[in-house]
Amino acid sequence: MSIEAPVPRTAVSIGITDPVERARAELKAALFAIEEKTNVPKRLTRATDDAVTSARRFVQHNPTGGVAAVIGVAAAVGLTVWGLVRIYTR
Repeated sequence: MSIEAPVPRTAVSIGITDPVERARAELKAALFAIEEKTNVPKRLTRATDDAVTSARRFVQHNPTGGVAAVIGVAAAVGLTVWGLVRIYTR
């Protein structure tokens, strides 16, 4: 009795012997891989979720560092806006 590992959606199962079924599986996997690569909103959502999770984990383990990071980012944004407004008004 062997337990088959789940195949990723972008891969083709090795056990397919029928050439037509194999071609269909390869096409399906290729189309899914193209969709994964070109779906920018989905990729941005995943990246944002990963960054938020990472930031929350960092703040839970190091609250002082989290406060320092927030203050640093706020200062950088403030200085950037101040600089851009100063350049624009000259």
